[in-house]
Amino acid sequence: MRCVFICLYIMVLASDLIYSQTDVKGGKDHPLITRYPGSYIGYYEEQQYDQYSRARGPQTGYKKIDDWLNVEGKFTRIYYVVKGEVTITEVYRNYLNAIQKAGFKILAPGIEPERNVSQKVGGFTFLKTFYEKNSFPATGNINITNGSSTSGGSCYLAAELEKGGGKVYLALGVSQYSSNEKVFLLDVIEQTQMEDDLIKVTAEEMLKGIKATGKFIIYGIYFDFDKADVKPESEPTLMEIANLLKKDTKLNLYVVGHTDMQGKFDYNIDLSERRAASVVKELTTKHGINSSRLTADGVGPLTPVSTNETEEGRKLNRRVELVAK
Repeated sequence: MRCVFICLYIMVLASDLIYSQTDVKGGKDHPLITRYPGSYIGYYEEQQYDQYSRARGPQTGYKKIDDWLNVEGKFTRIYYVVKGEVTITEVYRNYLNAIQKAGFKILAPGIEPERNVSQKVGGFTFLKTFYEKNSFPATGNINITNGSSTSGGSCYLAAELEKGGGKVYLALGVSQYSSNEKVFLLDVIEQTQMEDDLIKVTAEEMLKGIKATGKFIIYGIYFDFDKADVKPESEPTLMEIANLLKKDTKLNLYVVGHTDMQGKFDYNIDLSERRAASVVKELTTKHGINSSRLTADGVGPLTPVSTNETEEGRKLNRRVELVAK
């Protein structure tokens, strides 16, 4: 009889060890949203400033979602795993209630409780497209868009909260990785205004740098996230570039756009080319520089000046360079 009790105890203990995991080092819950009971953190990322695209509508074509809201601010990504017989519906309802109780306004809810390839909000195909745009590192062991032959069911929630004069944006994706494992990816973006404390330069400094090294890095030209139009606050820097070209009438330049490593390679190349072309357009149409003196090009993430592992490094890699012809 004693052996039976000991054996039962060992079985219970083994079961607890299977379903009880510790959080990844540094992982913690976001103060606004608690975790699903019994889940653990398998991946954690926090950036003081990042850019993010939140989907507000369904997939409308092959890898295509039309309705996005681009936001930026402090970024927190938490990947949770829960093991056991819990269902996608239970996870979805739990988070829906928790998010509403926290004061968030639900903007784009959607659930497909069974195995699916749905393009609707919350469908598995929708999630794949969504996370291609908001990618995560392959080394993070994140299985939100993977699954075994027994996998099935997925859901998505987008919400926002007015807080402290700004907004907090939330996106939650959930999928069933296997019959006894559900995974959730919680992204929280707290709207902030990024302060650009990088060096602002004059025409004289630009010319000195170009004569010394053949190029000069420019950080004072701004673009909206995922856009190529030059923002109005770029005008002081554009004026200095124009002054440079007017002072040295023999100087001709390549205007080269650069991006960080986030996102698809081909897209970043195209974006960097379009941004460089926008800078050339501003200089020729608004500042009277002859178009024959400027050539726009873009190299995307190919020539970083810093690491792409931190926001500080990515910030340095997002730039325009003036290269002497």
